[in-house]
Amino acid sequence: MLKEVTVDRVYLAQGVTDLRKSIDGLVALVKEEFELDLFLRVYLFFVTGDETS
Repeated sequence: MLKEVTVDRVYLAQGVTDLRKSIDGLVALVKEEFELDLFLRVYLFFVTGDETS
C-alpha cells in the first residue's frame, strides 16, 4: 500500500553526476556539495543533459 509523504523542498541538481557511484558516494555529494542534512524531508533529483547538445 502507498503512503502519502510530506516533502518540505525539492532540489534539482543540474550538471554532470556520475550515477554509477554507490549510495555512499551520492550521500557524500549531497552532504558536501549541497550542504544538506540527509534527514530533512526533501527530494533531490539529479538532472543531466546530453553533452553533445
